[in-house]
Amino acid sequence: MMPRTRLAAALILAMAFLFCLRSESWDPCVQVVPNISYQCMELNLYKIPDNIPTSTKILDLSFNHLNHLNSHSFSSFPELQMLDLSRCEIQMIEDDAYQGLNHLSTLILTGNPIESLAPGAFSGLSSLQKLVAVETNLASLEDFPIGHLKTLKELNVAHNLIHSFKFPEYFSNLPNLEHLDLSNNKIQNIYHEDLKVLRQMPLLNLSLDLSLNPLDFIEPGTFKEIKLNELTLRSNFNSTHVMKICIQGLAGLKINRLVLGEFKNERIVKSFDRSVLEGLCNLTFEQFRIAHFSEFPRSDTGLFNCLVNVSAISLLSLNVDSLEALPKDYRWQHLELTKCNFKQFPTLKLNSLKKFVFIGNKGMSTFTEFELPNLQFLDLKRNHLSFKGCCSHTNFGTTKLKHLDLSFNDVITMNSNFLGLEQLEHLDFQHSNLKQANDFSVFLSLRNLRYLDISYTNTRVVFHGIFVGLVSLQTLKMAGNSFQNNLLPDIFTELTNLTILDLSKCQLERVSQMAFHSLPKLQVLNMSHNKLLSLDTLPYKPLHSLQILDCSFNRIMESKEQELQHLPRSLALLNLTQNDFACVCEHQSFLQWVKDQRQLLVGAEQMMCTQPLDMQDMPVLSFRNATCQMNKTIISVSVLTILLVSAAGALVYKFYFHLMLLAGCKKYGRGESTYDAFVIYSSQDEDWVRNELVKNLEEGVPPFQLCLHYRDFIPGVAIAANIIQEGFHKSRKVIVVVSQHFIQSRWCIFEYEIAQTWQFLSSRAGIIFIVLQKLEKSLLRQQVELYRLLNRNTYLEWEDSVLGRHIFWRRLRKALLDGKPWRPEGTADADSRQQEATTST
Repeated sequence: MMPRTRLAAALILAMAFLFCLRSESWDPCVQVVPNISYQCMELNLYKIPDNIPTSTKILDLSFNHLNHLNSHSFSSFPELQMLDLSRCEIQMIEDDAYQGLNHLSTLILTGNPIESLAPGAFSGLSSLQKLVAVETNLASLEDFPIGHLKTLKELNVAHNLIHSFKFPEYFSNLPNLEHLDLSNNKIQNIYHEDLKVLRQMPLLNLSLDLSLNPLDFIEPGTFKEIKLNELTLRSNFNSTHVMKICIQGLAGLKINRLVLGEFKNERIVKSFDRSVLEGLCNLTFEQFRIAHFSEFPRSDTGLFNCLVNVSAISLLSLNVDSLEALPKDYRWQHLELTKCNFKQFPTLKLNSLKKFVFIGNKGMSTFTEFELPNLQFLDLKRNHLSFKGCCSHTNFGTTKLKHLDLSFNDVITMNSNFLGLEQLEHLDFQHSNLKQANDFSVFLSLRNLRYLDISYTNTRVVFHGIFVGLVSLQTLKMAGNSFQNNLLPDIFTELTNLTILDLSKCQLERVSQMAFHSLPKLQVLNMSHNKLLSLDTLPYKPLHSLQILDCSFNRIMESKEQELQHLPRSLALLNLTQNDFACVCEHQSFLQWVKDQRQLLVGAEQMMCTQPLDMQDMPVLSFRNATCQMNKTIISVSVLTILLVSAAGALVYKFYFHLMLLAGCKKYGRGESTYDAFVIYSSQDEDWVRNELVKNLEEGVPPFQLCLHYRDFIPGVAIAANIIQEGFHKSRKVIVVVSQHFIQSRWCIFEYEIAQTWQFLSSRAGIIFIVLQKLEKSLLRQQVELYRLLNRNTYLEWEDSVLGRHIFWRRLRKALLDGKPWRPEGTADADSRQQEATTST
């Protein structure tokens, strides 16, 4: 007796010790890639974990409490390439804090309130290419000790307190710098002296972002003979007058790409006139983008007089009525018009234009033909356009088109097989409504086409010659369509160069034996989200190059042993998850094959049985073939032996607690209960218990007395003894508050297991389950018995709405009233008061 009692006491002490462990040891870092990548995000760490391998290359320590970085803080990770220290409350970084990180290329310090930055804080970072110091209280670039980082390519110091645009002298030591983000700082004025370093050592590839700085003035001549790759000025000016002055201050700048405008949610300039952009005539640039001006001059082609020689123009979210008056001699080669609220489709006549992007302009409904003789790239997606006749060279005024995107539009009626568009290589119709595509060989002329997407186009394939002519096609996507009789026929005869085929969500029930016989180069085949009943592998036998086959989300129950031999030897990944597998002895060979082919099968652990009922939602890998060889006698003996061994083990493990429960039942069994219910919950959910459960039940009508560990347990008594004697023995019922925290808490599971034993010994159904939040099945399955109980028993689910709360409290009070002794007087009044309290809640 004594050894068992001591064992039980030791287990309780060990569990209490584990419960009190610090979070950094209780919740270890997530191993993303073994020995390579680790995520330690939001673990309440106060120091750098010492249990991470020295071979780690990617380390995420964001959202912790690393207030002070000492010298050689990361010397244990010499192979580190990426380090994320975002929002770690870092206030001080000492000299040589990153010493030894010779391979580190990316360092992220976003959101740290740095107060002290030692001169040698970044020493030792001989390979650093990207430094992010957003929201770090940086007041000046002059005091930022990065002058020795010769490999640095990207510096992001946005959202800081920088007032001066002056480039420090040490920038001459950063020859590889390509991107400098100074957005959302406090820069108001830019002077000639600020760019002295750039004149002495020009950074020809530098992209500069000054967005969201409150610019008031740019001294004329400041940017003269300065060369930049890109300059971004968005939401910088409080008026068109200031904007005009600042643009004039850019005179002499030579730049590849200039971006002007505002952000969608940061619009400051109330009006806009053509004179604002006149200063652009004094700049030399190749690409121009302007975005998000609410009041933009409409139908004013003079607005673009300074952009005649620009090669690429992009207009985003501007109110532009039309561009019909643009002269033919504009040298634009790339024109992008996105969300510009056109009233009608622009009939452009630009001889030089090679790329035209027209996206998200929903102010018109009908496509209008245009003439762009040199056009090669045309993107017209997401415009809700209707095409009465498509497609031929007369629609687009060109015979040189190679890329055509008509996706996410309205009805497109096919009445031509792309005559004059034989050079097309990319064609996209997805999520548009194709009409008459089955009437003839629509794609007959497209012998150079490499990519075709007709997904979700309401196409029902009846005509077997629909893909005739596509001899060069490499990618075909036709998800979300349908086939006659839900049978995939032999329609890919001429697609001998096809490498990627998507047939998902096509309601397919069967596949013709000859469906893929002409696809020797096919590498990726997606058959997911169909209605296939079995894995018939014979049609896949000719696919000698197939590497990936996705048959997930079908209704596959099994595959015959002889059929599995037809899978291509080249196959590297097979996805059979989310199917209706029958884990019965009849399919023993297939189930054994699944176990043998774990390396081939994607997510083999997630392959679940759907039948028989006792195996439902159990992993296919848990099926034991040995059971199929046993006779009933052997099975009975085995089951009995296992039950006896398990019972004996359980008795040894829980003998002490059962004895206490049994003794308590004899002592308190016939007496009146002190409490209406004992509440089992995680400490993480204590706010809900105090503010909702206790308030509504103990202060409601009728009032219920709850047993709560923080209030009713006797000090100085062992936790387990309090749980049993004060919690279970003196309570009529038990309320179990199930949440994600509850499942992850060992103490909660311990209390729950004791509750089950209590219910068994007391011979009454006294456990009430409350599910506080939606739980993932994968997490819930960690507690098998709890998962089964919730599936088989009625439980209460908390819903934070007026109606949901009303129903919840009414049902809970009804459950607690069951078995509660009543005094005959005042019953009617109590009932009415209960109804009023429930309504108010």
